[in-house]
Amino acid sequence: MSNMGARVARMFRNFNLENRVHREISKEKPRAAPRYEANLLPSAGSSEAVETADSISQKNDPLLALLKSVYVESKDPAAAEDSKDVTAGDEAERRPLRFSLPGEPYGLVELEDVPKGKLTIVEALKALGSHQRRPQTWTPGKIAQEYSLDLKDTKALLEFFVPFQVHIIPPKTDSAKQIKAS
Repeated sequence: MSNMGARVARMFRNFNLENRVHREISKEKPRAAPRYEANLLPSAGSSEAVETADSISQKNDPLLALLKSVYVESKDPAAAEDSKDVTAGDEAERRPLRFSLPGEPYGLVELEDVPKGKLTIVEALKALGSHQRRPQTWTPGKIAQEYSLDLKDTKALLEFFVPFQVHIIPPKTDSAKQIKAS
């Protein structure tokens, strides 16, 4: 059945094809827009074009000698000092972990200390949970002091990261079916 539909479609597609092709070929082609003199390149025979081509292909000895005498050596003293400060600072500025999970969670080796200004996931969840339960005692300042963090970063952490909260919505009627604990 679909073969029949393809044959009919092919018949309509190929109907009078040769006449339509000859009609398209015999149509007058569109002309290109005229070029303005400002955009025209100088002709190959003009003196300007010959001089330009000669000057490009010639070797200019004084310029070549100057280029060979140039030697560039660059050093960034600020970057060298920063890298020394960072490596020395990381070794000295570490703090012991406050909280960690027992054992090796997720097959990862637990760290023993972290750089100041950084938190592990367990510590971050503990700090967020403490602030969520008792925001009067666990203020951003106390969390920043406890974990050696920047106050601005601590405020951003408390504002944008919230641990999960589980809300259990009781049924409206007592006759609703509930799953019993087994």
